[in-house]
Amino acid sequence: MLLSITHRTIYRYEPAALRAALRLKLYPQDDPGQSVRSWSVTVNGEPTTARIVNGYGDVETIWLSHGPVTEMEVVASGEVETTDVSGVLRAPSTAARPASFLRGTDRTAPDDAIRSLADEAAGDLSGLDAAHALSDAVRTAIEYRPGATGAETTAAEALAIGAGVCQDHAHVLIAAARARGAAARYVVGYLFVGEGEEAEFPVATETHAWAEIWVDGLGWVGFDASNGVCPTDRYVRLACGLDAADAAPLRGSVTGAPDENLEASVQVVQSQQ
Repeated sequence: MLLSITHRTIYRYEPAALRAALRLKLYPQDDPGQSVRSWSVTVNGEPTTARIVNGYGDVETIWLSHGPVTEMEVVASGEVETTDVSGVLRAPSTAARPASFLRGTDRTAPDDAIRSLADEAAGDLSGLDAAHALSDAVRTAIEYRPGATGAETTAAEALAIGAGVCQDHAHVLIAAARARGAAARYVVGYLFVGEGEEAEFPVATETHAWAEIWVDGLGWVGFDASNGVCPTDRYVRLACGLDAADAAPLRGSVTGAPDENLEASVQVVQSQQ
C-alpha cells in the first residue's frame, strides 16, 4: 500500500519566545514493513539538516532559534510504501540491544496489579504466545475512552482507571512485558484509517502509538492493543523509546514565559501506485 502523509504542527507564542529548541523524531525509515519513497521535514519552510541516527536506530535532528520567535510551523510529509509483515521488525545493526528496553521508567513502572495481570494472562506461556496473551489482556482490561487519562498518566494509574487511549494501552503492555522479563518499547507512527467502508479500526486516530516486544527467533514484534492487532500495511512507523515521552516525535523548550498555542493536524491517504 502506498500512503501519502502530511503532518503539520504549529506552535504560536505571545509574547515572542526569546529562544526555542525542538527535537524532531519525524523520519520514517526503511524496514521490512515499509519503504520510504519520499520524505521531507521543514521548520518555518526551511528543510531540517544535521540529522543523526540515535541509539535506537531512529533518525532525529535538533532545530534551534537563537532569536525571538512568535511561530514555529513543523511540516513532515511524503510517501511511504507499506507491506503487511504481521508486525515483525528485525533490529537494525545500529540499534540498541533488546536488553536496553528492559529498563523501566516512571510511566511504565509495574505495580502489583500489572504484575498480576501479566502472570494471569501469560501463565506458563513464553515467546510469541505470551506476547499475544499480554496484548489481549491489556485490551480487555482498559477500555478505549478519550479523556479518561492525560499525557502524564502512568501505566499503573491507567490500569486502575480501567480506561485510556493508545498511549495507555502501550504503557501497560510494556510494563506487563517487562515485569515478565521481556524487553518492550513504545512506538509512535501513523495509521491509515480510511473512510466509510474502508474504515478498518475501532480506534481510529491517524497519529498512533503501540508497543513492540522482543521475541527470540523473530526480533521485535509490534502489538497494537488498542485495536487488537499486530501492525499491518496501514501502519507507518516513526520512532521508538522507553515510553511516550522518550519516543515523542516532537519535544522542545523555550526561553521566556510566553503563552503557547498548539495546532496540529495529520492526514494519511492512500496514493495511486
